[in-house]
Order: sequence, then C-alpha cells, then structure tokens
Amino acid sequence: MSTLIEDMARLTPHQIVAELDKYIVGQGAAKRAVAIALRNRYRRSRLPEAMREEIIPKNILMIGPTGVGKTEIARRLAGLAGAPFLKVEATKYTEVGYVGRDVESMIRDLVEAGIRMVREERTEEVREAADHQAVERLIDLLAPETAPRQSGISNPFHALGSIFGGAVPQPPPQPPPPPPGPEVREARDRVRAELERGFYDVRLVEIDVEESAAPGLMLGGMPGMEAQGMDMSEMLGGLLPKKRVKKRVTVPEAGRIFAEEEARKLIDQDAVKREAIRRVQEHGIVFIDEIDKVAGREGSRGPDVSREGVQRDILPIVEGSTVNTKHGAVKTDHILFIAAGAFHASKPSDLIPELQGRFPLRVELSSLGVEDFKTILTQPKNALTEQYRALLGVEGVSLSFSPDGIEALAQIAMEVNEQTENIGARRLHTVLERLLEEVSFEAPESAGEITIDAAYVRDKLAKIAANVDLSNYIL
Repeated sequence: MSTLIEDMARLTPHQIVAELDKYIVGQGAAKRAVAIALRNRYRRSRLPEAMREEIIPKNILMIGPTGVGKTEIARRLAGLAGAPFLKVEATKYTEVGYVGRDVESMIRDLVEAGIRMVREERTEEVREAADHQAVERLIDLLAPETAPRQSGISNPFHALGSIFGGAVPQPPPQPPPPPPGPEVREARDRVRAELERGFYDVRLVEIDVEESAAPGLMLGGMPGMEAQGMDMSEMLGGLLPKKRVKKRVTVPEAGRIFAEEEARKLIDQDAVKREAIRRVQEHGIVFIDEIDKVAGREGSRGPDVSREGVQRDILPIVEGSTVNTKHGAVKTDHILFIAAGAFHASKPSDLIPELQGRFPLRVELSSLGVEDFKTILTQPKNALTEQYRALLGVEGVSLSFSPDGIEALAQIAMEVNEQTENIGARRLHTVLERLLEEVSFEAPESAGEITIDAAYVRDKLAKIAANVDLSNYIL
C-alpha cells in the first residue's frame, strides 16, 4: 500500500497531464479532469479515517466522437496509478431477468484484474528465490544420484479425517536427511555451472507438471452463481493431492515451469486476494464505454425498456454497494467510474436522472483536425510513423516520411472522415495501411530506402479519397 501511495504522491496534476501528452494528442479538458480525479485519490488517502469514508470519487462522463482518445485516456491513467483497471461495453450487459451478463460481473472482472496485478508483483518479489529452487530441481533431474533423499510422503486423507471427525493414522516422523558430502556438492556445482553455460539447452527431459485446473465445482445452480459462488476446489485447497501429468520439454522450458511452481509455493494466495480486494475498493477504475447506447429515449418502446433497465442495474454499482465475488465481498463506494459515449443519436440528459447525478463531471472531447492528425503521426511516443518504420526496418527497408507527405496524409484522413463516417484517429490506421500496402508486400525482396512524400501519397490515395463511394469500402 505504501508504495502505491508514494507513487501517487509523486504524480501531481501537471505531471499526469504531461505523461498523458506523450500518448494522446489534444483533449486538454479531459486530461485535466482525470488528473484531478487521480490526485484526489492521493489527497483522500492522507485524511483521517472518519473523513476518508465520507469522500466519494467524482465520476466522469466523457462525451465525444469515436477515435478521439476517450478509452486511451482512461487506460493510460490506470497505468500511471498502478491501479486495477477494467474497460467494459455498456451494451454487453442486460437487465436482470434477461439472458446475458449482469452488471455486477464488471466488479467481479475488476477483482480478477486486481488479483492478476498483485500476483505478478508478488511473483517478481520472490523471483530470485523461485529461480534458485528451480535450478536445484533441475540439478536433481539431471543428476538424480545427487538429489537429497525424500523424507516420506504425508497421507493426504489425514486432513480430511480431521475435518470429518475420523482418525487417520500418520506414519512416524522421518529423521532429516544427512547433509551432502563433498563429492555430491562438487557434482552438483559442476551441473550448475553447465546449466549456466547453456550446456543442456537442447536436451529434452521428462518432468511432472501440475495439470491445468479444470473449472471448479461450484455451489448453487442459478445463473451467475459460477462467478460468485464458492469454488469447492478452492475450499479444499491443498488437502487433496494435485493431479500431475508427464511432459517432455527442453531443459530451459523445464526451468521456467519449475520457477513458476516454486513461485506459487512461496506466495500467500490468501494475502494476494486480500490485497487485491483492498486495491479494487480504494483505487479501482472502471471505464464504461458506449454508455450512450443504453440511454433511453422519451416515449420509446421495445428494447429501450431493457436499456433503461441496464441503467437502473448500473446505478447501485456506481453509487455504492457490496458485490459478492468468489474471493470475498467488494464495496464499490470508492471505485472511480469513467463513462464515455459519442451521444450522436441521444444526449446525456436521456440517461435516467439518478445515473446522471452519479457522473457529476462532464467533459466534452473535440473532433480531431488536420493539425491533430499531423501531431498524431509524428509526436507521440508510439507515433504511427515510428511503428511502421520499425516494422519495415526488420526487412531492411529504411522508411522515412517527409513533412509534405505527413501533411498530405493528414489532409486525406480528414477529408475521408468528413465525406464518410468520422472515426477520428482510427482513420489514420486505414489510410497508412492502404498507402504502404505495396511496400509491405514487396519489402522482403526489395530492401532499401523509401521516402513517403506528398507526390507518393497522392499517387496511392488521391483517386480513392476523391471517389466517395470507393472510400466507403476501402478507406
């Protein structure tokens, strides 16, 4: 917890906006809103307990056409905060009583994302110890005569007997194995040195691996119970022996499998779940996209009834409730919700009033113009031109874009957006793919230097862009 708070303390709103600027062009108002929301997380964490419980996050509603950066802002924000993050589509949920996913599943999915995040952190913490144990197991496998003698196998039914009241006799304790002699230590050191040199990298060995867990036996048979019910396999934990299967792999692959198994042994899974739930409750971020698609319309009938029902089901999650998951109960009071939608055929006031009130901050994202497209093509850390330059560089093609070529690309993307459907920056992907189609196809056989200038762009794209009917299908 302290590490996460320290990371957030270093991120001032100005620094958050500066980090977002590396990946997202424009949209200053949206960046400021999410930067303030993230900083308020840190401010709240420094308050006394009584005051901290009273302060709820100010959820954000982003309004803007597709392809202008709504999703990317939320995703990058979660990455900066190191917080559990989940992106969901409002349209994939259905009202309770209809076939489909219920809205509580978004919180269960967020918990799973939090568990994966914490487990990866804990695995990294025990990486060195797990790698050491993996090497020892590899040496046991490659030089079995040097492996320490096993001290006997416990009866797996002893624990079950203690639960159900039965008495299962245990074998007498075995004395600890004697320490290895100098010859054994020397042999093991020799194998260890050969492993480090890669002497065994191509050798195939047969190992026992834990079989991938099958779906657990759940209690209850109601729809959705499999996600929140009690997993019998987790209840029994390590009481029953895990099924193992033999696998033939290379020595490096065996080392990786052993390291994963040893890391799992070293990690307290219950502590991982507790920390994940705490992070979800205090720092979780849920991005609800396409919220406009479930906005009801006055006097509408038919499927709109279900859409309003989805809004009413989302409402208690957003305003604060307790959701039962198979890992424990999760309170949603302090989870930050960011909703987004284009609102072409509807408007934010079409949402039910109660849900509107739970998104007090509204930010309108502007459509992208020619200058924005030019910036997207050249300035961000992951600029599209840099991506294509790196991809074709693998084939020995040196790709460069002249300033007038960038200008022409941006202009054509803007024109196609105006003539057909405005899909924002995503149009650049389509235009670039079409522009570089021939270069990409011929690249393995024709390495060399290629400059993309305005003449090249016009030659490849001008006719398609000018023909509206053709643009609808190609660009």
